Amino acid sequence: MSAMPVMVAILCLMAIAYRYYSAFLAAKVAVLDDSRPTPATRLADGQNYYPTSKWVLFGHHFAAISGAGPLIGPVLAAQFGYLPGLLWIVIGVCLAGAVQDFLVLAASIRRGGKSLAQIARDEIGPTAGAAATLAILFILIIALAGLGKVVVRALGGEQVKYPPGSTMILPPGTAVETGLIHGDYQIPGGTKLICSAGELVLPEQFVLHADEPLAAFTTGPRIMLPPDAYRVQPGSAWGVFTISCTIPIALFVGLYMYKIRPKRVLEASLIGGALTLAATVAGGWIARQPIGALFNWSDRTVIIAMAVYGFVAAVLPVWVLLTPRDYLSSFLKIGTIALLVAGVIIANPKLEAPAINHVFLHGGPIVAGQLFPFLFITIMCGAISGFHSLVSSGTTPKMIARESQARMIGYGAMLMEGLVAVVAMIAAASLPVGDYYAMNTSLAQAPKYHQSIVLIGGSLEHVQTYETLTQESLRGRTGGAVTLAVGMAHIFDGAAARLWTGGADALQAMWKYWYHFAVMFEALFILTTIDAGTRIGRFLLQEVAGRVHPALGRTNWLPGAMLSTLLIVLGWAYFINANSMEAIWPMFGIANQMLAVIALAIVSVCIVSEGRARYLWTTAVPMLVVATTTGTASAQMLAGLFDGLRTQWQNPPAVRNHAAMFNTAIEAALILVMLSCAALIVACAARTIWSKLAESEPRPRMIHHKAAEATERIELA
Repeated sequence: MSAMPVMVAILCLMAIAYRYYSAFLAAKVAVLDDSRPTPATRLADGQNYYPTSKWVLFGHHFAAISGAGPLIGPVLAAQFGYLPGLLWIVIGVCLAGAVQDFLVLAASIRRGGKSLAQIARDEIGPTAGAAATLAILFILIIALAGLGKVVVRALGGEQVKYPPGSTMILPPGTAVETGLIHGDYQIPGGTKLICSAGELVLPEQFVLHADEPLAAFTTGPRIMLPPDAYRVQPGSAWGVFTISCTIPIALFVGLYMYKIRPKRVLEASLIGGALTLAATVAGGWIARQPIGALFNWSDRTVIIAMAVYGFVAAVLPVWVLLTPRDYLSSFLKIGTIALLVAGVIIANPKLEAPAINHVFLHGGPIVAGQLFPFLFITIMCGAISGFHSLVSSGTTPKMIARESQARMIGYGAMLMEGLVAVVAMIAAASLPVGDYYAMNTSLAQAPKYHQSIVLIGGSLEHVQTYETLTQESLRGRTGGAVTLAVGMAHIFDGAAARLWTGGADALQAMWKYWYHFAVMFEALFILTTIDAGTRIGRFLLQEVAGRVHPALGRTNWLPGAMLSTLLIVLGWAYFINANSMEAIWPMFGIANQMLAVIALAIVSVCIVSEGRARYLWTTAVPMLVVATTTGTASAQMLAGLFDGLRTQWQNPPAVRNHAAMFNTAIEAALILVMLSCAALIVACAARTIWSKLAESEPRPRMIHHKAAEATERIELA
């Protein structure tokens, strides 16, 4: 099937949803009224409460909510085929995700820009408020860790260990190349890997590191891998340089918009966009120079750099870095999404992935769980995301100038994110099957799934060609970011080929720029969510700390702001460093969707409190659907975690992996805490709604006794 008809049909459905359903929500459910002053105008302080242009705020809000979820989730879920994911994205975003974002934003505006936890405390009670605060803190940290892990997988280098006892057989007439850095060996392309999981030919050459001399483990063409050997996966110096440049560019754009040329938004946008594109092009030259080694970062270095950035961005005033960076990011994001939509329509690529992949319906190399319920926690932000409720009750309501703007910013920005998810699914599904799995399957797991991938048409691949075109290492880059970047470059190349009348060499030369622009595009999505999410976490933590000491609760008191920010940053950085992508993404999905359940329950109470109980179905139905899918996934994940703990515990103490046991126990405890908090809040919300409905029921009319006597006399007469 071709992608263009799918894209056109989805655009029409989203336009209808915005035109009619969001108008219904604005008029009947939220009842927006521009005569009410918003918190941004009533409490303006130039620091956190700041009336902002609706277009700039739309950019900030869209940039803050659109992290890795709408980009990465669909790419991972393409394992199940493209049809289930597309259906969930379109139905979920129109009837659930955009509804949540819009109504939480409206509720927060009406309540002085209060956070979701404060609204729960005021509307439901102190027990629900405390549970919401605890749940949101845990969920926020896990969500930021899940988003950050994607950046680490895309930009950072890593060390890949093959299963113990693995053997490599060199192709005839080749030899291992030495003379590199001490302990590094160049393994030729075409080497066969034999391990306990199966056999696999490794087409490209790569670097293998071993502390012991490799010659001692070599017999003819056969190499028995030493226990300490690992494959060196280099980082992306080009990508790191480009992303690093966006920070000083954003600082300059902020000064330009607010100090140098106030309110010259278009000028600042054009300058910032041009500088960012220049940084993307310059990154290729930098990566080829000796100085490029400074940007070839390991995964640990990327984590540290993100932590430093998140801390600084969350402490600075919003106009200095957060707002201009988010606006600059959204300017590029929306422009890129428009180009991708146009590219899909022009190129009309064939969807190479099966509509439904029956081979991996019950789990595969990318998503270990089965289609139901894991599709619904793998694709979250593109359909519905609890994290968005934190933005809608965090920075955005403190910056919105008029209530009527909540429809465009709340519902409209979420529809835009749904479109991002659709484009990501099409980009992944348009790649040849073999290429999709070669890039998205870990190097250590590739032999295990090789035969299954061949069954669905994955025997042919072009990863070596893509590596030459992009000048990057692509095989085994799990996490979805690299796969999406190649898919986006594939779409750009296909559209350019239809419009370009020159030679093919010029088009091929553009591949490396398409790819690295896509990587920058993805990283901007994620980093803007990390800075906004860290700031939201800081606000929430300061609310709690303010009960211990009033000064800690003041958002404009620098020591309190720094301490709370540091604690949030340390939390998500720990989980990025301690867990693999395969472990952290499902946890992120469960945390995110449980927060959506909490947000919808709280908003349901707000709707009833404002006397509009007849519209309760707009939030109750999505809440029940998400609670069912996420609860089922949580139960299955907990069963797997407990099995892992039991297996480790049954091992002799000397061979137990205590670090793995600790991480597994932490993961299980967090899931249990999130489930318990969500269940408590939903129960309290249901009780509150029931009591409010009972109070509002019309009482039987009592007839005055004299009137009753008069009526009786008339009847007797």
